[in-house]
Amino acid sequence: MLKAVVCWMWLIGLLCIADQTATAQSRTFDIYWVDVEGGAATLVVSPTGESLLVDTGFPGADDRDAKRIFAATQEAGLTRIDYLVITHFHRDHVGGLQALAEMIPIEKCFDHGTTTEESNRQWLDAYLSVCGDKRGAVEAGETIPFGAVEIDVIASDGRLITTPVNGGGFNPLCATAEQKPQASPENQRSVGALFTYGRFTFLDLGDFNWAKEVELSCPMNQVGEVTLYQTSRHGAWDDAGSPTHLYAIKPQVVVVNNGPRKGLGGTSPGFREVSTAHYDRIAKSPGIEGIWQGHRSLLDPDPAHNTSEDMIANLDETAECNGHWIRASVSQDGTFTVTNSRNGFSRTYTAR
Repeated sequence: MLKAVVCWMWLIGLLCIADQTATAQSRTFDIYWVDVEGGAATLVVSPTGESLLVDTGFPGADDRDAKRIFAATQEAGLTRIDYLVITHFHRDHVGGLQALAEMIPIEKCFDHGTTTEESNRQWLDAYLSVCGDKRGAVEAGETIPFGAVEIDVIASDGRLITTPVNGGGFNPLCATAEQKPQASPENQRSVGALFTYGRFTFLDLGDFNWAKEVELSCPMNQVGEVTLYQTSRHGAWDDAGSPTHLYAIKPQVVVVNNGPRKGLGGTSPGFREVSTAHYDRIAKSPGIEGIWQGHRSLLDPDPAHNTSEDMIANLDETAECNGHWIRASVSQDGTFTVTNSRNGFSRTYTAR
């Protein structure tokens, strides 16, 4: 009798494991780019339900950005945010945190450490008011546990990985790399991460500038070729978007998290304006298959300098904007579908 009970318990256990595995395989790895009007807020949900939010947008405006992030969590069926990563302590990346924390529980926070300039102190203090007793600094080379998705910390506090990942190696483009000076120290401290799910890879480098991109890519391309890339500096590519970096990582799909008058098409104070449109540089990337934008750039509204209107989530000025998101849903076999919530338009790709 006891043997029979044990056998039944063992069989039930196997069935439960099989059911959990089947559920994980049937769900997708989802990435939401929440519209925070040229700030940053990227919500990722693993196939097994873990959630991670990278940055929290701007403060103020009746908690606009926090409300939009919360709405995305509800769209994703979440009751909490398991992990929060703040890439760096600038207003457009951490400003919405205090309001968001009143709307949904946040379990664990990661950052680059607490070093920053006095000009950013209020944003560090705001972060610590929410995450003080549940935060930890991540270092380049570490990993963040996230179910079936592997998260490699590529950069943190100005330091980069020293051993290539994802098939990275020697970068011949470095021989002709254009050099630019480093920009804001806080941008240089950005936490950068590579998300891997099977053949699919997603790279988010926060607000890396041109010089930091070149450092990551020369003499070795440390991150290899990626499937999907979120543009650094919101697509403001006078001081970012180095071809030495971009054309080495060869993204299949690019998402620009810009605002109508912030990021893509905008100049970077203190840096020489580039001679080619920011969008052109993305469009010329080897192997590019799709470009998606959070907003149509009203700084450079030329249709030739923006992607197809179907692939732009928001077309209006901030005052009239409804805050539509973009979502990538990634299947275990490497196929992924990017969807524009404004019009329901979607396109499916296969990770190389």
